[in-house]
Amino acid sequence: MVAARRPRLLKGRLVSAGCVLILASVPALANAQAYQCRTPQVSSVPQIAPDGARRDTPVTGYTLALSWSPEFCKPREDSRAHRVQCSGENGRFGFVVHGLWPQSPRGSWPQWCAAQSRLTPAQIREHMCMMPSARLIARQWAKHGSCMTRRPETYLGVTRILWDSLRIPDYDRISREEGLTAGRIRQAFADANGSSWQAFHVGVKLNERGWLQEIRLCYSRRFRPTRCDDARFGARDDVAARIWRGL
Repeated sequence: MVAARRPRLLKGRLVSAGCVLILASVPALANAQAYQCRTPQVSSVPQIAPDGARRDTPVTGYTLALSWSPEFCKPREDSRAHRVQCSGENGRFGFVVHGLWPQSPRGSWPQWCAAQSRLTPAQIREHMCMMPSARLIARQWAKHGSCMTRRPETYLGVTRILWDSLRIPDYDRISREEGLTAGRIRQAFADANGSSWQAFHVGVKLNERGWLQEIRLCYSRRFRPTRCDDARFGARDDVAARIWRGL
């Protein structure tokens, strides 16, 4: 996989008090994997039922969770529910956005807030190359985005700005290194993204067999990279890791 270069976030912050978005005017940014992705038609918005109680807690920061598709899709290539992401019919994916999550003190987070606006099929389709699942987009808005802003287009727009600001290292090459560790995975990401990123800003989630599942990027309330707490930091630097490249 060739390292993907994305334009940096020029200026932007989401102010949790009142959930007001303040963004500088920036040109439309092309998704780095768009050349691999054929956007499917979306005719309806999946219905999402809350799986927990509403929790309206103050927002002190954010997590951008990136899912490693080859590992996610390994047991799901024939799944109708994950057809867009995993069948290969709409392209092959590396990292995709799992979600942008508001954080609260002491490891808590707000969830399932009262949404002021409805998500539309057009909004889902616009972001399917970043988050290749209509149900995932609908769930992330309902569970997390509704606690950040009143409008789904704002939540998805901020998510895209953060996503497009990142550079993804060549994890295909890195996966072939002897003695690969979680620390090497996070350091490679920090090195690829400039001096504002340090390894302790990057969480690494491995599954029980040691394969890479997700990278979790920790942001302050003003969307600056910040030190991950223990829960988001994940695997220690010295833990052995593997990266599934797909077939």
